[in-house]
Amino acid sequence: MGWFAACSSLVLVGLVALVVQILYFSPIQDPILLENSPLSSPIASPIPINNKLQTVIKLGEGLVKDPEDVSVDKDGVLYACSRDGWILRLHRNGSWEHWKNLHSSTMLGTTITTQGDLIVCDADKGLLKIKEDGVTVLVSQVKGSKLSFADDVIEASDGSLYFSVASTKFDFHNWYLDLLEARPHGQLLKYNPITNQTSILMDNLGFANGVALSKDEHYLVICESWKYSCLRHWLKGEKKGKTETFLENLPGAPDNINLAPDGTFWLALLQGSPEGLGFVHSSKILKHVVASFPSLIEVMKGGLYKKAMVANVGGDGQIIRMFDDNEGKVMNVLTSAVEFEDHLYLASLNGNFIGKLPLPKLAAPTN
Repeated sequence: MGWFAACSSLVLVGLVALVVQILYFSPIQDPILLENSPLSSPIASPIPINNKLQTVIKLGEGLVKDPEDVSVDKDGVLYACSRDGWILRLHRNGSWEHWKNLHSSTMLGTTITTQGDLIVCDADKGLLKIKEDGVTVLVSQVKGSKLSFADDVIEASDGSLYFSVASTKFDFHNWYLDLLEARPHGQLLKYNPITNQTSILMDNLGFANGVALSKDEHYLVICESWKYSCLRHWLKGEKKGKTETFLENLPGAPDNINLAPDGTFWLALLQGSPEGLGFVHSSKILKHVVASFPSLIEVMKGGLYKKAMVANVGGDGQIIRMFDDNEGKVMNVLTSAVEFEDHLYLASLNGNFIGKLPLPKLAAPTN
């Protein structure tokens, strides 16, 4: 009996120590529950599964590593940032060029300026401008604090750059902790190239991700990934300065969003949680447990690799059509989609190629 009591006491002490470790030394603080979120109760796609993304043409297979975004300039030159630090260019003649090496594994969203320069959001270095003759750091601090986790960027016709900060608390390598904590640490910022000043347009966003300007530049669309929604922020007109819901209850977590030539938008969607494990987001204890053990975080990230989705969204916030790889067979972790000359160019944080999808061969939009 003494042996049993000693073992029981040892187990009890171990459990208490584990609880103390989880609750008091957890990397997240007072997480918000998401019982009614698509994270805990996935929403079905409004359009039937079609696996169209399994038919993509693979560009540069083996040359690029996990490109988060893709941009195409007015001459049709494609730019992609690779995890190995290289920015690659695909020229019209089909040749690839290792253009610049930034020695960075944290390059995310990109855009091409009217001057033909490439703007890169580097989650560690800040907002960068890359030209033929070198690299310029445009923004590395905001209001005296280091700019961290710059995520996506778009240029307005006046040269202003609007860009998102996914989280002011967690860095790129710990992004899943932001989702688990579910507190709004994201921002939407504006860089003025004339004054070199950066201002905060929106604060307290839920993992601010993709940013896009409407065709008439009357409003911005900003994606909140773990909220499975997108906001519309008015820049002009009677609603100037106001913010409203643009999309909500999406069938996936919105990543990058890009304006299409016809004025609609292409929105990349991610699978936020593995099937059957969404209940984690409905329990504070479970959130702390997962956050405290990196191996469990990797299990939760597993849902990202199960499928890929991209939606074409109208200016009224309605989904027009969707393409997917419901099995994650060819594409998964799809993070960006850009339309150029009737083709969709696709980037993935878990791929070694850029996907190219000929749009004219696909079915007409669903009304």
